[in-house]
Amino acid sequence: MKKEDKNTVIENLVEAFSQYGNFYITDISNLTVEKTNQLRKKCYNSKIRLRVAKNTLIRKALEKIQTDHYSELFPTLKGSSAIMFCETANEPARVIKDFRKQNDKPVLKSAFIDASVYIGDNQIDTLASLKSKNELIADIITLLQSPVKNVISALQSSGNQLTGILQTLEKRGS
Repeated sequence: MKKEDKNTVIENLVEAFSQYGNFYITDISNLTVEKTNQLRKKCYNSKIRLRVAKNTLIRKALEKIQTDHYSELFPTLKGSSAIMFCETANEPARVIKDFRKQNDKPVLKSAFIDASVYIGDNQIDTLASLKSKNELIADIITLLQSPVKNVISALQSSGNQLTGILQTLEKRGS
């Protein structure tokens, strides 16, 4: 690969790392072309960008961003590496878990989720259980609505009781 080509790849990776707040570094080696295409299709359908790159180029791109957040990821850059870029933190983990029901790969090497680093394939369940920003917002809205619903329900039932009492008093007075 020519130096200009390497620089282009590095610049593209820097742009992707900057654009997406979450990425997973995985090992998809030994997957057949057919299986790799299936994985790419699952990633595409889940709005995940899958990119294969050399470890040295990945490292140079991460170093070029000039933040110390990524230094913990460098030891995982060995062997074959594919990067899964995504907007939603848990989606790649879910795709990996689903894909591994029928395959032994991809294997999670590391992940970077909102300034947190996860190392090793044993983190896949933790990552899959993370809630997305939209899921957290929905949970908070549900929690906030619950007390309001209780108050409205209590007022409605009290109103019915009050109406019943007034009707009974009115009948007695007649």
